Amino acid sequence: MFDLIVIGSGPGGYVAAIRASQLGMNTAVIEKAELGGVCLNWGCIPTKALLKSAQTLHYAQNSADYGFTIDGEINPSIEAIVERSRNVASGMSRGIDFLFKKNKITVINGTGKISGKGKVEVTSPEGDVTIAEAKNIIIATGARASSLPFAPIDGEKIISYRQAMVPSSLPKSLAVIGSGAIGSEFAYFYRSLGVEVYLIEYLSSIVPLEDDDVSALLGRSFRKMGIKVMTSAQVKSVDISGEVCKITVETKKGEEIVEAERVLSAVGVRANIENIGLEESGVEVEKGKIKVNSVYATNVDGIYAIGDVISSPALAHIASAEAICCVEAIAGLDPKPLDYGNFPACTYTSPEIASVGMTERALKESGVDYKVGKFPFTASGKASAAGERDGFVKLIADAKTDKILGAHLIGYNVTEMLSGIVVARNLGATAKDFIHSIHPHPTMSEAIMEAAAAIHGEVIHI
Repeated sequence: MFDLIVIGSGPGGYVAAIRASQLGMNTAVIEKAELGGVCLNWGCIPTKALLKSAQTLHYAQNSADYGFTIDGEINPSIEAIVERSRNVASGMSRGIDFLFKKNKITVINGTGKISGKGKVEVTSPEGDVTIAEAKNIIIATGARASSLPFAPIDGEKIISYRQAMVPSSLPKSLAVIGSGAIGSEFAYFYRSLGVEVYLIEYLSSIVPLEDDDVSALLGRSFRKMGIKVMTSAQVKSVDISGEVCKITVETKKGEEIVEAERVLSAVGVRANIENIGLEESGVEVEKGKIKVNSVYATNVDGIYAIGDVISSPALAHIASAEAICCVEAIAGLDPKPLDYGNFPACTYTSPEIASVGMTERALKESGVDYKVGKFPFTASGKASAAGERDGFVKLIADAKTDKILGAHLIGYNVTEMLSGIVVARNLGATAKDFIHSIHPHPTMSEAIMEAAAAIHGEVIHI
């Protein structure tokens, strides 16, 4: 009998297991594939390895801008790029195995299904069935790629992020449906390697959850590098019967046919909640997600759920935060509920995007009185020295309280600049607090101080 069984070992599941072990619980994790889940093996980590290869290729191709030349042709090898990415992912997965052993966590290889109070039926890869028992169960089974009903993923012509991550060869052309983080990152990666790329977005701007100014700049950057960006564009059908895929797209100008060798479906994800015993256990589900309370307990005593299977944003770091809150509640502690209004979001295109809080569009719609401060990286000494002048920092503050309502960054390495703003917002910081905090020079991050100063008309360098 375990104190806790976690079904799934992604960034929600493995964090839950480790925190539970730290709190003295005898813990088991049920995992049917590689430890670390999608994030470490087929998502966050290997994609960043691919994008690093694309960035390095860009520097090599533009070496003259940095004062040196490379003799001979620069020939990227998709095989070597993919191999490096897979090696990075494998290393991270082995790291989770090490952490599980260090924390004395039992790993049960197989597919888990809740079969009664405190019981999980585990089917091994060989088909053997065993029963594991625990006082508490956490469901952390994650999500999988979704697709349009008329364009199901076949893994060959219509692919998901998994196939996009490990191509045996590069297509001459690729149509990406959906311009969220996954779609935009792969559009950038494939275009960097010379593939003709179409990025098709149903809404009026790419990365539509971001601030409008950020979306506009990324759109210009993508078009400059040759990506054919299509917004306010609805995919009506995908014909894969010929040598190339024919995508019928309804635009403001009328119907258009896009031809591409492959189609990447990046239209979202679907929670993995089928065949895990929810119906038999009476766990309540709403709109394809498991219903939970503020500490991630379901309506059934002893069963909890975190990560992509619940209605919170499907981000790895949110799943990890939910895991810690959930486990601490199980342990009888009094964890502070997560503030979903202060979660960071990052997109690892070039330029990168990092944001937290409300967009200017949302504030206008809500009628909140606010002030905006914006500082462009064209005025940043560090950005100029790095040859990375595209982008800006945009801060939005409450006009009455001066508290930071939103932060929207686009540019080189901005994903590494966001955490301080998240902490500051968590502590109720104001724009004046940023102005009066000395920032190091020369850095990209001093643009945050300048943007805060711009809110109050005190900006120095523009």
